[in-house]
Amino acid sequence: MRPAKKTVAKRSTISSAITGAIILLICSPVWAGASDQSDVRAAIQRIFNQLKNGEYESLYDSLPASARSRISRDRLVQGLQRTHDSFQLPRTELGQVRVSGNLAVVDTTMYAHVAKPFDADGKLVVQQYLVREDGNWKVATGDTATINRFLQSNPSFGKKFPIKRAEAFVYQNDKWVPLPLGQRRS
Repeated sequence: MRPAKKTVAKRSTISSAITGAIILLICSPVWAGASDQSDVRAAIQRIFNQLKNGEYESLYDSLPASARSRISRDRLVQGLQRTHDSFQLPRTELGQVRVSGNLAVVDTTMYAHVAKPFDADGKLVVQQYLVREDGNWKVATGDTATINRFLQSNPSFGKKFPIKRAEAFVYQNDKWVPLPLGQRRS
């Protein structure tokens, strides 16, 4: 009678182990996707905090290699330092995160208080494009040439996640008023 109990216990343990392994195999792509999404969110938040806190030297390392090849660290830092007193960035809101391989896009709303040349609150609704290089997510937003190259070399990603035009708003009379982007105001 004892051997039968041991055999049943062994079979139960083996069955549990196999069931657990199958569950891990089935669920691991889902967990990897969730991990990718949280990694992308963390990268966007880290980059926003670097920009918000004036950590421009570190921010340079968050650019993809193609962008870093076109602008030096000093030039980027100096350009951002010139704008440092013009605005404050109180917060950002991250929307949907979509990841496909080494590319990601995040719907983002960045809020700012613009001190110069006028005193107003504003927000920018934009997609943040990221590329994974050497295991780290790098932000390519603001670099249209880089984004277009990514999308051209990855047409399926571009079809799944087409570029949305950035939108800017200023808060006036208790509402968000759209500002035209890429056009001169008279």
